Amino acid sequence: MDTRKAFGIALRHRRLHQRLTQEDFSELSSRTYLSSLERGIKCPTLDKVVELASVLGIHPLTLIAETFLTSEPDQTVDTLLKRVHAEISEGS
Repeated sequence: MDTRKAFGIALRHRRLHQRLTQEDFSELSSRTYLSSLERGIKCPTLDKVVELASVLGIHPLTLIAETFLTSEPDQTVDTLLKRVHAEISEGS
């Protein structure tokens, strides 16, 4: 699955899970922009991901991890986190 589309699915899932509306993001983004993100039409900057995660009350990596779990459905949370942990440890 396309990363943009997966990000949109993860964002919408998280927003609905938190019982937030697109209007709840109005100080951050227009409803049109948020809708474009959720439909996979637009791709956010890293700064925008941080801002979106803040409104959702989650760490930005959670939103990014959910994106990759959506785009790679055969991958589990544990597998993804172990891989990230190993890659970060190698770079330290």
